[in-house]
Amino acid sequence: MKYRRLGKTGYEVSEISLGTWQLGGGWGKPFDEEEAYRTLNLAIDRGINFLDTADVYSGGLSEKAVGRIIRERKEEVVLATKAGRRLNPHIAAGYTPENIGGFIEDSLRNTGCEALDLVQLHCPPTDVYYHPELFEALDKIKKDGKIRHYGVSVERVEEALKAIEYPGVETVQIIFNMFRQRPADLFFARAAEKDVGVIVRVPLASGLLTGKFSRETSFGKEDHRTFNRNGEAFDRGETFAGIPYGRGLEAVEKLKGIFPGEELLVMPALKWILMFDQVSCIIPGASRSSQVTSNIQASDYPALSGEVMGKVRAVYDEYIRPHVHQNW
Repeated sequence: MKYRRLGKTGYEVSEISLGTWQLGGGWGKPFDEEEAYRTLNLAIDRGINFLDTADVYSGGLSEKAVGRIIRERKEEVVLATKAGRRLNPHIAAGYTPENIGGFIEDSLRNTGCEALDLVQLHCPPTDVYYHPELFEALDKIKKDGKIRHYGVSVERVEEALKAIEYPGVETVQIIFNMFRQRPADLFFARAAEKDVGVIVRVPLASGLLTGKFSRETSFGKEDHRTFNRNGEAFDRGETFAGIPYGRGLEAVEKLKGIFPGEELLVMPALKWILMFDQVSCIIPGASRSSQVTSNIQASDYPALSGEVMGKVRAVYDEYIRPHVHQNW
């Protein structure tokens, strides 16, 4: 495993880390504590030292599992969680210092930690980024020792650029993959200037970039790839990176031609992200422990040539750009 600096937090984190949304909830299966425990243990065994969770994942069960594994293991592991999506309705007015402070207290109880390594606002509405009093409150919570660092998880590049104007924002979690390339145009440079860590989520476009799906592939009714394709439950960009499913399949076939001999696109798709030095870590999910092993192999996958990077960009420009570029 290779490690990269997570911006001004100073943490050295595994470039392939682990997101825990897929451990349960939103992916068509209930939370399985034993499988979650196996997956988390294997991840740490293989050198992963950054675990990303959220208070809404399986109603807090994901936070509890991550907290338990971190308390039991002797390795230094960074626990990153998120707060805000429990608001109902999820509106900007709910992002008050009192509400966020309460969510942080709940996360401390769930994880059993004395302090949370990293708390991220969980994809709040755009207006929230224009409320400095909330970021001032996070500064105070950090000063009080309940959190060590804070950042944001965003839907749009606009939100990321606004967030890093606040000196206390040390990390930004953002969707970035072969089908969502806009962050590399401007945001990465601005983040580097401010020494902000970049955490990449949805690296495989909800599995679309694995190359194993077809028009006949079906997903369970409780899987967000069924119920959120048009943004019915949350931001449309979280499902298949916002791309119409059929158009995405067409683009995947073109990508397969760039990587002949690859049974699946997992390795080149993850390596493509790692070719950007501004990326601190990627947090692919894993619904079972075997997927952790597969994802980690991307760290040792051969570097992609400039010619290959150009071909991937050409597929994006022709098939994907019109659907996503200016939306997120």
